[in-house]
Amino acid sequence: MPATVKIRKGLDIRLKGGVQGGSHDLPAADRFSIHPTDFHGLVPRMAVKAGAEVKAGDVLFTDKKNPDIKFVSGVAGTVQEPVRGEKRRILRVDVVASGTEAVAASGMDPSRTDGDAVRSAMLSMGFWPMLQQRPFAVMPDSDSTPRDIFVSGFDSAPLAPSASMVLEGRMDAFRSGLLFLNTLLPSGRKVQLGVQEGDSFFSGVTEADLTSFSGPHPAGNVGVQIHEVAPMNKGEVVWTVGMQDVANIGEGLFNGCYVGKRTIALTGSRSQPALLKTTLGTPVSNIIKDRVLTEGTRMISGNVLTGSVRGEDGAVGFHDQQVTCIPEGDDPLFFLTKGWLGPGFDKFSASRAFPTWLMPKGKQYDLNTNNNGEERAFVVTGQYDAVFPFDIFPVQLLKSIMVGDIDRMEKLGIYEVAPEDFALCEYVCTSKLAVQDIVRKGLDQMIEEFA
Repeated sequence: MPATVKIRKGLDIRLKGGVQGGSHDLPAADRFSIHPTDFHGLVPRMAVKAGAEVKAGDVLFTDKKNPDIKFVSGVAGTVQEPVRGEKRRILRVDVVASGTEAVAASGMDPSRTDGDAVRSAMLSMGFWPMLQQRPFAVMPDSDSTPRDIFVSGFDSAPLAPSASMVLEGRMDAFRSGLLFLNTLLPSGRKVQLGVQEGDSFFSGVTEADLTSFSGPHPAGNVGVQIHEVAPMNKGEVVWTVGMQDVANIGEGLFNGCYVGKRTIALTGSRSQPALLKTTLGTPVSNIIKDRVLTEGTRMISGNVLTGSVRGEDGAVGFHDQQVTCIPEGDDPLFFLTKGWLGPGFDKFSASRAFPTWLMPKGKQYDLNTNNNGEERAFVVTGQYDAVFPFDIFPVQLLKSIMVGDIDRMEKLGIYEVAPEDFALCEYVCTSKLAVQDIVRKGLDQMIEEFA
């Protein structure tokens, strides 16, 4: 039995619209889309021109700063003119599907290969972007060597699907992926897999070192698991991989072709919740078709705490396994019915602003996007400490970032955290600060200073 770590600080936000039933296969999308903005710090350099015909697995663009890292098409088809933003920044690259041809390579046996071969294959076949790195919460360099690789085997965010939902029928591929990733670690080390206490789904996995976690969100955040199992020190590098991407790596390297399968949970009170089997790069329009009331709805790729707003033309985020649809907070009668002038029986509160503590523990809430106020003075309330399970002083770290004090940022533990680790701090923040953006700013400053 794996050791169990109890997470005592955190908050479970009980929203309406969770997935209950089995999965459904979506029809093949007529378009593949990838957002370079899903990879922080990436400067894309196009490898093909608009109008070019590509196979599934062909390179679309590379990282200008690290050209060994390739981003590939998930379908065979015709490359479109990139969608650009300010200063001609590439926001999205589309491929209109028109065939089934795929780039093929030699398959690999996970028990008979070495780290150099796995690294080379992951770079050439387009699997490298599935990796993320601590510190700095960015994609690792192609020549980076990790101290550890962490995989979270559950997602504790609001309305997130379970591991058994998203990995249904893919356990062999997942275990192969663990074996491939083990070759990239120092000799004798294994991937660290965090599992939810009481969940037997990963009970037969021997290809990783398992640790059990219990407690409220963010117990499923990989950053919390790193902090509890093997905290980071300055100069160390740790990689993280999503559990579905572990299965993609395992299946793809074994068969010698790019695999970008993704099971997406469509959730939220403005949707008909469903578990949908599709692929990376699927447009949001395919996910929500006939399942979402779009008027007055905010469509979020990811969960409500850390996700990004995507229009119907955009694709589901590269690392996301969830699309959440909740009401926009623009009700003109809000303050009279559900705001601070109303009794608040239908409002969820982490404090005692509303009588949440009087409601049944299983009650679910239909929350909207309203912030209930604007940014104001940064006051010390102790609210952050109640939902932040790291042995780090969150307020002091944020203030050191805001004043640009690099030495104090180091001493207060900025190398251990990512913006998502502060999502609950942002949710409970009395001052209405964009806490995750502040953390991202601090990490970027550290990159400029040291990386």
